[in-house]
Amino acid sequence: MPYGQRRPLSLYLVSSAFSGDRKTTTDNEALWSVCRREDALQETHGRAYQDWTVTHAAWSAEKKKIENDRKLVFEARKVLLTELGPEPQAPVRPVLTSAEPTFEGLVKSWPNMPPALGVFTAEGGQFTAGHGMAAENRLRTAAGFSILWDGKPVTRVRALDGVSILKGRRLAMHLMVQPDAAAAFLSDPVLRDQGLLSRILVAAPDSIAGTRLFRAVTTDDADQIRRYHACMLNLLEKAPEADRVQGLMPRELTMSTTAEDRWRDFYNWIEERCGAGGDLRPIRDFAAKAAEHAARIAGVLAIVADEHASQISAEIMTAAVRLTTWYTDEALRLQQACRTDPTLLRAKALLDWLGNRNEAAVKFSDVLRLGPAPTRTKKEADAAVRTLIEHNLVEEVSERPRLIRVAGRT
Repeated sequence: MPYGQRRPLSLYLVSSAFSGDRKTTTDNEALWSVCRREDALQETHGRAYQDWTVTHAAWSAEKKKIENDRKLVFEARKVLLTELGPEPQAPVRPVLTSAEPTFEGLVKSWPNMPPALGVFTAEGGQFTAGHGMAAENRLRTAAGFSILWDGKPVTRVRALDGVSILKGRRLAMHLMVQPDAAAAFLSDPVLRDQGLLSRILVAAPDSIAGTRLFRAVTTDDADQIRRYHACMLNLLEKAPEADRVQGLMPRELTMSTTAEDRWRDFYNWIEERCGAGGDLRPIRDFAAKAAEHAARIAGVLAIVADEHASQISAEIMTAAVRLTTWYTDEALRLQQACRTDPTLLRAKALLDWLGNRNEAAVKFSDVLRLGPAPTRTKKEADAAVRTLIEHNLVEEVSERPRLIRVAGRT
């Protein structure tokens, strides 16, 4: 970074889309290369594990033999144990991704896994509503994932396991989540106050369902997807400089003078908009990290363009700034539209449903039975109706039977 500190290139992303918006299909294409690499690692791991089993058994038998030999004096036994060497390590597990890890489970298992992992899933609700995000674990999970995003060593002290320090670990994340689950996750005050949400790049595009008419795949589209797959697989097959204790030992990626100038201009432009009265004031927690997001994205783009790159060019930094500007605008749009408030999301869904009904008034029981999915429980339907009444969008015209109608409709 231009201020003298080093940062990893890891990115955390969340994409919000409804069921049927092709989250799984998109994820399958994006992760094709990762899955192929995991398949190859699993195949070689099977053979390596068999070899290790034999080696470890021989080592254990020899160690036991030395330890039980009563004829050996201390120094002789010490020499033989030294010559025997340390216990053979099991081969690294062939795992590159996980859909819903807990932070505790991740830290405990990571010494035996590759130093760079990804949390990638088209069913992000498994993570956002999983054990790690339960009320009693949420703050600890958020703090842990923030530490990993920062690239700091993870220190774990437990009575049973003792002290473990994980150095040189990298974690990337992309969660695809349905809007209601995304809203609950992205509006969580604990996650916001802790700082995890400011480390996440969010995209919540409007659905294009109804316009996706079938068309044959063009040669150009197929070629571009193949090139993407080949590029990603090539990068995954490159063995990074790392060891089991120190983790990754990546080379430094610097910015060219013009790239640094472009980055500095972006930093100042964002900062000026975060002050009192600035348009980014409502999302200043995210905006404060926007320049770092841009630097990370630039680093990723540089390595994808040239795996041997040692410097970020001005052209790549310009592209990264454009992407980060989009994510910043998206964060501001979501904040202004209250898209991250699950109560308002449900109220909006109910209002749209009521507006499409031809009836002057609608039974509350019909809302529970036929209404939008997010309001088919009494608790959620009551909250949505109450919100709409408070905003003078809906009127309650009868208590028995309970009837509601869009304001102004007769």
